[in-house]
Amino acid sequence: MRSPKRTSLTFAGALLALLTVVLCAASASARVGGESEYSKAQTYSGALRYLRVDMGYEVVEKDPDAAYLIFRYELPGQKKATATGTIEVVEAEGHVKLFVQIPTMPEYHERVLRDGLVRKLHDEYGAPPRKPPLPEKKPEGDAGAD
Repeated sequence: MRSPKRTSLTFAGALLALLTVVLCAASASARVGGESEYSKAQTYSGALRYLRVDMGYEVVEKDPDAAYLIFRYELPGQKKATATGTIEVVEAEGHVKLFVQIPTMPEYHERVLRDGLVRKLHDEYGAPPRKPPLPEKKPEGDAGAD
């Protein structure tokens, strides 16, 4: 027969292992999204310059057509320690969205990179271009009123 102390330690260990798996799985699929007020090409090239020039990160893989970057994120305060990160630029329904993901890091690292990229785009390209206003819809009942 097991002692109550040993059983509770086993239960606590199992609970801790389960919690670790759940937290790691959640962080692995998390990513931070944002909107860019600039074109897909401007956002992609700005992201590439931001990573290489401004941050000094190594870009491991890039695909300009898919607007996708894989880079080595240097861990703050740790020399030569890196994590793999991605930036993806997607154009959908007239909007440009960007996604930053560093699966092994807390979400705020992704937010800091996203916010820095958005600031860089504004600094380099100025105020975003104004989008033309959408045409007003006429009420359906006025079709033959003339």
